[in-house]
Amino acid sequence: MKRSEINEIMKEALDFFEQQNFRLPPFVQWTPDEWKTKGEEAREIRDNMLGWDITDYGQGDFRKIGLLLITLRNGNQQCPERYPKPYAEKIMIVREEQVTPMHFHFYKMEDIINRGGGNLVIKLYNSTEDGELADTDVRVSMDGVEHVFSAGTEIVLHPGKSITMQPGLYHRFWGEKGSGTVMVGEVSQCNDDNNDNRFYDKVGRFPEIEEDETPLYLLCSEYPAFHA
Repeated sequence: MKRSEINEIMKEALDFFEQQNFRLPPFVQWTPDEWKTKGEEAREIRDNMLGWDITDYGQGDFRKIGLLLITLRNGNQQCPERYPKPYAEKIMIVREEQVTPMHFHFYKMEDIINRGGGNLVIKLYNSTEDGELADTDVRVSMDGVEHVFSAGTEIVLHPGKSITMQPGLYHRFWGEKGSGTVMVGEVSQCNDDNNDNRFYDKVGRFPEIEEDETPLYLLCSEYPAFHA
């Protein structure tokens, strides 16, 4: 992805969150120069990868296959002694027909919540022991009500609705055509994007960036290291 594209996506996101009356924490808009002044006091943000996460999954077409996420809070599966927080929260923007590829998490249980805007479509499969798509019924909880769907069912979350994703449950999602951009929330156990994702097809998790202009804000994978 080009840095100019990432900067534009960030600007569009801030406008969308403003329209949705959703407020973001201050660190989301720390500039690269401000980050250079941050020391030990901001270690939790660095270590737990809070902040901007924009990816095209290595496919080169963000508007078609991609996702914008902002991690608002997170513990740390790899360092629970320092970061005992057992939960995470994200806010995401999903455009119409913009696909997040089929994947599951090995350890993380999560609730995916339509916080407003358009409708979110999610396709579901159980996984087999060797990571394939199982041809078995999927049992899920949606807003406290248990449902059973056949393999490959596409469910639609309208604003306010949610679904609980158990570890090992494959899911792919996108914004429903004609319904508008979706603001999607995620409340989960600790998030670890370096170790806890299993994508069905080979994709990249974090983008390779072509630096064609100065970053507006840094991605969560770009924070400068702090040395005491």
